[in-house]
Amino acid sequence: MFAASPSGRPIPAGRPADVLASAMGRLGELPEHGLGANAALARLTEVLAEYDVDLAHPFAAAHLQPPPLAVAVAADALAAAGNASLDTYDSGPAAIAVERWVVAALTGLAGFGPGADGVFTPGGTLSNLTALLLARDAAAARLGVDVRSDGVAALPDPVVLCSEAAHFSVQRACAALGIGEHAVRPVAVDPLRRMRPDALDSQLRSGGTPVAVVATAGTTDFGSVDPLHEVAEVAREHGAWLHVDAAYGFGALFSAKLAGLVDGLSLADSVTADLHKIGWQPASASVLLVRSAASFGALERSVAYLNPEDDRAEGYDGTLGRTLQTTRRADAVKVAATLLALGRAGLGALVDRCHELARHAAGLIAADPAFELVGGATLTTVVFRYRTADESRSDEVNARLRRRLLRSGEALIGRTEVDKATCLKFTLLNPNAREADLVALLALVREAGSAAERLLEGVA
Repeated sequence: MFAASPSGRPIPAGRPADVLASAMGRLGELPEHGLGANAALARLTEVLAEYDVDLAHPFAAAHLQPPPLAVAVAADALAAAGNASLDTYDSGPAAIAVERWVVAALTGLAGFGPGADGVFTPGGTLSNLTALLLARDAAAARLGVDVRSDGVAALPDPVVLCSEAAHFSVQRACAALGIGEHAVRPVAVDPLRRMRPDALDSQLRSGGTPVAVVATAGTTDFGSVDPLHEVAEVAREHGAWLHVDAAYGFGALFSAKLAGLVDGLSLADSVTADLHKIGWQPASASVLLVRSAASFGALERSVAYLNPEDDRAEGYDGTLGRTLQTTRRADAVKVAATLLALGRAGLGALVDRCHELARHAAGLIAADPAFELVGGATLTTVVFRYRTADESRSDEVNARLRRRLLRSGEALIGRTEVDKATCLKFTLLNPNAREADLVALLALVREAGSAAERLLEGVA
């Protein structure tokens, strides 16, 4: 079902500089005369197999980066062979139809009505940026300000609210949109790391022009989902655009067991969904969904050599008016192939399996005195720490043990910071992994932690 495992280890052994230099060396110099297609592909196959990550390995558990489904990989190659673009009808009519079909399927899953729409983007960061662009322009329009003509300086004291655990792309988007990172007001979270609606309400009452409230459905570390119904009610009361960053959590909708976690998505004005996370697609496969197609009005553009008005009136239009991109590859093709091949239930079974693995890992960690379970297993992540005899060395030992595993090539696990403490993280997106693999992976972590501890004791 998944692309073949090429290397037998999750990441190449060695120090980063040595690995990169060796891989570049294997490519050789730029040839004056070509090697030929077969030789060139053979060389690249060797380099990628030997020096790249192997996401199908059961000990690859660091990031929201799943092993891709074979059907999606094949469909992606099919799309590349056609080389269609979605900006205009005459650049890819079938690709436009496929994207519309996928968007309709996803807006239906989100619970949006028939007036919904969407567009694929190069990633969740760009989906969030586009959503905040639409929100910014809508907020300005309500005040009679045309920011496209007059600039953002005409928008008084814009603010964007998101939880303290929201993705950093919110700040980056605000910087790119000219309203500045300081426009972002972090909202306090509850013990489950979900946005507190009362704190959101208090922040919104403290002044400023509310551009958007950004809720998160699936934080990167803990998979926490903000209380969408309550957040939507507060946002509506203050007239703010509600964007839900469901880059991670949208895939829960495929599972009958877990779909309830993201109940309330349909109340949003816009939603980010990354199918290259829970969706098992080759990167990238992000999509921005909007409750009303009219939301894309701010991006309308007619260009004489692409989509002149008289052509558009006759139906010769594309998706130029839904995105900041012009040339845009047919990323929806691989998603369509996956949806057709597996259906919602097939993808749901993969989601359920990874959730089971996360719960099992959390249980193993909680029962092992060598570890401290910090949280997770809401979706497919588990956050924990290796316990040290000397607590003052905990952060350094946990950081060192992860680097030790990376350098040995034995295991690829994640790292994060919780309440200023360095933690480890499993992100479990390989449905083929077994419970026994988790036991073996934790044994490697324990062994690396012990070695790091001994090394520091020796230094002291």
